[in-house]
Amino acid sequence: MAMPLRQSIKVATYLAEQKLRKREKFPLIVELEPLFACNLKCEGCGKIQHPAGVLKQRMPVAQAVGAVLESGAPMVSIAGGEPLMHPQIDEIVRQLVAKKKYVFLCTNAMLLRKKMDKFTPSPYFAFAVHIDGLRERHDESVAKEGVFDEAVEAIKEAKKRGFRVTTNSTFFNTDTPQTIIEVLNFLNDDLKVDEMMISPAYAYEKAPDQEHFLGVEQTRELFKKAFAGGNRRKWRLNHSPLFLDFLEGKVDFPCTAWAIPNYSLFGWQRPCYLMSDGYVPTYRELIEETDWDKYGRGKDPRCANCMAHCGYEPTAVLATMGSLKESLRAMRETVSGNRE
Repeated sequence: MAMPLRQSIKVATYLAEQKLRKREKFPLIVELEPLFACNLKCEGCGKIQHPAGVLKQRMPVAQAVGAVLESGAPMVSIAGGEPLMHPQIDEIVRQLVAKKKYVFLCTNAMLLRKKMDKFTPSPYFAFAVHIDGLRERHDESVAKEGVFDEAVEAIKEAKKRGFRVTTNSTFFNTDTPQTIIEVLNFLNDDLKVDEMMISPAYAYEKAPDQEHFLGVEQTRELFKKAFAGGNRRKWRLNHSPLFLDFLEGKVDFPCTAWAIPNYSLFGWQRPCYLMSDGYVPTYRELIEETDWDKYGRGKDPRCANCMAHCGYEPTAVLATMGSLKESLRAMRETVSGNRE
């Protein structure tokens, strides 16, 4: 796990504080969606299926920052849509960084080189570029040629200017262990991004393509083979060791979707950003008025094939904090990742 040491310490301190306060449910990272509009039409995403009136809306800066502060989470992932289309996205980032929140701005990078001057490098800020494969595979997944090449050039420019750059890769049943190895090797060794996040595709109900999402056993077999031969230890993956164990099928966990809540133009989304069972205006209402026990594999059929990081990475992190052995293991990988 290649999370910067400063960030690791802050998150560990935050988790220890929650334990001392005996809080059973709390946010680890907020998924903030200040708009749904996007400049691409990815087959595995349904955000732009919203009505035209909704796609024109942009969340006010005060509302976006206020929601994050209300939750108390130490980290924020700003997504969408394409957040760089928001005219005040730089101000949202600036205010969150000023509050010492760790901010990841998720982007397809099509606008990144044009907008980069609006941002300032900071230990609290990173661009998170979505890369689903090498050139042909990535461009096919986003339904537009040239996107991969633009993303690569944007990553190089951002790194040159001193920004932290992470990537997010979603894999489908059309992927093989080799396609995963190829793209992660490229990101890790050639582009030298700071961290990489990976996730099996979840059957998002509004996505145009409903045929290529992974099942649980497919996911486990895929990642078990991709991680073989020491690859997992080599790559700078932004995940806890236990979550990677989970992807391989070495351990299993219940879902803790409440730890990565989603806040969008509609409010706090129940129960997670992948499912929509209504919205509430405050984080407290989300936590206290949602029947969390009815969600998860074996409970809700919509959750049957889900192994997404938004539900299971928090469980893995909490399990790590509850075990001295796993805490030491995670610490060793963090120190090793920061030394490379």
